[in-house]
Amino acid sequence: MGKDKLKMKNYDTIVVGAGIAGCCSAFFLKQRGLKVLVLDRAGVASMGGSSAAGAFVSPKIGKGSPLQDLTNEAFEFAKDFYMRYFPEHFYQTGVIRMPKDREDADKFDIYEKYNSSKREWITQSELKEMGLKNSQDSFLFHEAGVCDAQQMCKAILRGIDYKQYEVKELLRKDEYWEIGGSRAKYLILATGYENNLCDMRYMGVRGTWGSRGDYITDLDLSVSMHKQISISANIDGVIKIGATHNKSKEPCISCDGKPLKKLFETASTMVDTDDFRLKETFCGMRSGSKDYFPLLGEVIDVPYMLDNYPKIVRGQRVKEFKKIENLYICNGVGGRGFVFAPIMGKILADSIVDGVEVDVRFNPDRLFLKWCRKL
Repeated sequence: MGKDKLKMKNYDTIVVGAGIAGCCSAFFLKQRGLKVLVLDRAGVASMGGSSAAGAFVSPKIGKGSPLQDLTNEAFEFAKDFYMRYFPEHFYQTGVIRMPKDREDADKFDIYEKYNSSKREWITQSELKEMGLKNSQDSFLFHEAGVCDAQQMCKAILRGIDYKQYEVKELLRKDEYWEIGGSRAKYLILATGYENNLCDMRYMGVRGTWGSRGDYITDLDLSVSMHKQISISANIDGVIKIGATHNKSKEPCISCDGKPLKKLFETASTMVDTDDFRLKETFCGMRSGSKDYFPLLGEVIDVPYMLDNYPKIVRGQRVKEFKKIENLYICNGVGGRGFVFAPIMGKILADSIVDGVEVDVRFNPDRLFLKWCRKL
């Protein structure tokens, strides 16, 4: 055995990215007995979507759709996961989903039959008694809540090896991935909007900027809420205001260096913000897919497929896609990372350890042929 291999620290899996998606992947792999290393260039939940997340954990309402069904399955799994393992960082405050306006309020009667998560109606007068402004009859999801994003990610990684390291390229030798002085059989990319370590253009990962402000206040607000933006309950004297709202790649150009201005103005129409004092500002890019479904599973070897099946760009069908061996992605969670990440981590661990097929709703293979036809 050569000297280089002797110096290498051996793992079963290396996870690149220490946001909520990478952390949950590492957690469930460790739970299944694998030795895991997590790498991130900036720190645990220190940049990207997880760093700026208000980290709301609540259902999706609507008229019923596959994405809504998947989101609400993920919500049920996530709240139970956080309450079981990390209750000290999950505040089950309940979340009020408020109509945006009168027209939207008329739709809530329709939404009701498509939502199975435990909830109750809360009337306009009840909301007014709670000090909430400009409200219509709303849904209150008692089991929903909000996480302390960074502390939650750090807690999930407790007992798992972590190293701050910038991964600039992927190197594979003798059936192992070698990165930063470590080697592993499996490699998981949970890199968010920066999705450029191999050719994954077909997944269409795109970023949307989100902003959050933490405000010190004495306002007695015991429940979290979402209207056009999200406002958390008062937790230890701090209320979070945030939203995923800015699709510019350079957000401070379009927000003129004041990412919280519009958020705070909107919040002031919902609650009394007179004594709010800004404690800290967070901004980060959240990653989503073309069809808004998360991305989880193996990665197609794009150069191989295009070279060996040149007619695929004209609609040629192929029986199976060649995958890059033991390379996986966990990405595309958008603004609902703290909802989707736990169930995605569990599914990924089951796939790697037991060979269980990834749910087709998550599997990024769904996007490949359509992407090829647009080349």
